[in-house]
Parts: sequence; C-alpha cells; structure tokens
Amino acid sequence: MNPKRELIFLRTFAVSVTALIGVLTTVAFKNKGNTQFDTIDVKRINIIENDGTVKMLITNAANFPSKGDEINGRVYHERKKRAGMLFYNEEGIECGGFIYDGKKTEKGHSSGLSLTFDQYDGDQVMQLITTDAKRDGKRYKAGRLVFNDRGDNETQEMTQKISKELRTINDPAERRAKFKEYQQKGMIGGVPRVALGQTPGKQNGLFLYDSNGKTRAKFIIDEDNKIKLEAYDEKGNTVSTWPEDK
Repeated sequence: MNPKRELIFLRTFAVSVTALIGVLTTVAFKNKGNTQFDTIDVKRINIIENDGTVKMLITNAANFPSKGDEINGRVYHERKKRAGMLFYNEEGIECGGFIYDGKKTEKGHSSGLSLTFDQYDGDQVMQLITTDAKRDGKRYKAGRLVFNDRGDNETQEMTQKISKELRTINDPAERRAKFKEYQQKGMIGGVPRVALGQTPGKQNGLFLYDSNGKTRAKFIIDEDNKIKLEAYDEKGNTVSTWPEDK
C-alpha cells in the first residue's frame, strides 16, 4: 500500500474508533435504567442534583474534605480526615454527617463513631456519639445522644474566620476573652443541654445542663446499680438528692 494512503487509512480508522467509543459511552451513561453490580470498589461517591449540587458524599479517609478542598463553592478549613458520609442541604451547605475510626495505639486503642445533624449554616445541634479508648490496661467506654445549643448568629464561614483569628492570638487569656466576646454575640461556640447515655465513669442515665454547659441535674444508675437523682447549683454544689444520703 502507498505510504500516503496507509497514513490516511490509519487516521480515518483512529477517528472512527474514537467516535464509536464516544457514542457508546454517551449512550451507556444516559441509560436511565438501573444497572446492577455484584461488587464496586470506589474511593469516593458524590451524590449530586441535576444542577450539579452535591447533596451527599460517601468517602474513604484519604478523600474526606479537609483544608483547601471545595464542595459546592465552599472551601474547607483543616480538619481530621475520617471515612464516612457528609450531608448537604438544597443550598449546598453541609448540614450533618457520619464519621468513624478506630486503631491500636502504643498504650492500647482508640475508636469512635459520630452521627451529627447541624443547625442551618452552623454546627451540630444533635449528635449520636460513641467512644472507646484503652490506655495502660484500663478501658474507657461511653455512648450518648446529645442535644446542643448553638449561637443564633453562627455561620460556617464566620466560624472559620473567627477560628483563624483566634489561632493568631498567642496570649491564652487574651484568646479566651476574644472567644467569649464572640460567644456572647452568638457567633461561635455551643454547649450541651441534654444527654442520654453512658459516661466513661459507667453512669447510665439522663444528664441536664444549663446555658453555660454546666451539669445541673442527672438521673442515673451507677456502676453499683444504685439509682440516683441529683441537682446542682451553678457552681457544681449538690443542692438536692434522691434517695437522700443517710
């Protein structure tokens, strides 16, 4: 075959094959029917709306959004990478998630699980959390459902800006004062108000906190299977107990 004609033939063949692959790929991905798989190995899945907004992602630890990553036009601050899921509302704002981890350490092990739901454009207001840590032969386990209060003026972007500002303040007292200033304005911070579950001290029951996050009452069964109902003042002093101490 003439070299010139051979070159033309090869080019035509290559273009035709490329076009055919493109058509087949397009048809395959436009298929609206259900596709079945026995096993899928994947590092991350983004669940998106028709306009491209990410509504949920399922990810391994390495691909968990952290510092510099962008989802729905929002850039993330630095945070620990964990395997799990993240949820987003109609505006593309993160509104909750499910994360977990667990590994052996030099002194034992450390593991945990957390399912959280956020207030609008803020941080978590409800959390189901478990922790399990072993250090020097002693094991500490806890699990609880927690309801938190958060500031009315809190936004995720503002929280990032304030956190960045606080990290630049070296003096601890000055940093605490600045944090309290923003907290009083309802721009950062949150406190637990209700918790139901088990503490590391093996107290099982209901725990109630005031607006400063201090324990004010608890109704528990302790590690000795004794039932206790206790109330405290704002300084942590016991003001009432049931059954009464003998």
